[in-house]
Amino acid sequence: MSDYDAEAFEAFEAKGWTTKEAAAYDALAGRVTARVAKPLLEAVGAGAGTRLLDVATGPGYVAAEAVERGAEPVGVDFSETMLAHARAHVPGVEFVLGDATALPFEDASFDAVVAAFVLLHLGAPERAVAEAARVLKPGGRAAFTVWDEPARGRWLGIIFEAFRAAGAQPPPDVPAGPDFFRLADAAEFTALLEGAGLRDVDVDRVEFDLHLADGDELWNGLLGGSVRVRPMILGQTEELQREICVRYDECLEPYRAETGFAVPVSVRLASGAGP
Repeated sequence: MSDYDAEAFEAFEAKGWTTKEAAAYDALAGRVTARVAKPLLEAVGAGAGTRLLDVATGPGYVAAEAVERGAEPVGVDFSETMLAHARAHVPGVEFVLGDATALPFEDASFDAVVAAFVLLHLGAPERAVAEAARVLKPGGRAAFTVWDEPARGRWLGIIFEAFRAAGAQPPPDVPAGPDFFRLADAAEFTALLEGAGLRDVDVDRVEFDLHLADGDELWNGLLGGSVRVRPMILGQTEELQREICVRYDECLEPYRAETGFAVPVSVRLASGAGP
């Protein structure tokens, strides 16, 4: 038995992402997630003529990179707001409204499937991986990304540490969910893909630095570009919010650079061949 309500968790996430403006996501989170488009596509061997499904396409970063590689992407997302942004910025690509856990496509429809960071926002990520495997053609490959452990991925780890160091607790109106960093463990990630029937699973890391002008850029970017961070912080008392800010500054200081900050980003990328 899990210690959270998967339906309540997914409803909270769905409401947040369907109402979020793509511009708010673009400001910081998009800069980070777009950097992972190339490794994702390389993991599935996407190239000229590859019919590729980009699950939870969001603003269309991966789909845009796929076009550059000569692939034939289709993007799917449950947020009309994100799809509108993708259609405006990635012309000529088909973008479809749909759910990662119930993809609106026939079995064996795609040569490759990629899903950037969606698994973290699902109460039962197994369903999304199973759906990716279902629509994958024999011999095709699927790839997924999640955030690495906070000790390595400091751009997220800093704010989680500041929250804990301040003694803050999640507000009651933010439903609990699965361990956000569970899939940072290679064995857990491998088991998830193999459980859906994917074979020859490989789990790797993608690492780079996020360059920031100042601490406000990261703070405001995470509050504006995520669904859970904003209510977690703003749901605290004013006194506790100030304490979180103090702790945040302390956690960020080791990453000061000649100009601004250089904060490590670390991503886990898992891929597997179709059943």
